[in-house]
Amino acid sequence: MSKRILFVGLALLALACVAMAADATGKWTMEQAGRNGGPPRVSTIELKVDGAKLTGSVTSPGRGGGAPVPAEISNGKVDGDKISFDLVRDFGGNSITIKYEFTVKGDEMTGKTTFPGMDGGEPRVMDVTAKRAK
Repeated sequence: MSKRILFVGLALLALACVAMAADATGKWTMEQAGRNGGPPRVSTIELKVDGAKLTGSVTSPGRGGGAPVPAEISNGKVDGDKISFDLVRDFGGNSITIKYEFTVKGDEMTGKTTFPGMDGGEPRVMDVTAKRAK
């Protein structure tokens, strides 16, 4: 009898953990502060959650008002209501990796992006919010 109760308890715990996983699948709009007080930069994030794996892409405005630039995410992870991924961008032949970390709450994700420091300097961290596109 006690083994049956233990089994049922563990099964319910497993279901609760799955239910708590971030529901990040879909399209999101993220707004970041513009450089030097300029207009905000609006990016589109498209995500797909498969268990603890996160895949997708980020489309950001092009430099100097150029066409939007899409990039596939890498190292995508889901841990409860937290998601994280990397985005590799090429700037004039230099490749940089931007790290994204979010906490998902319903139709909003809050978190930060971390850009590598210039010439070995301190990384630049920015707070960001993304809202689920309707």
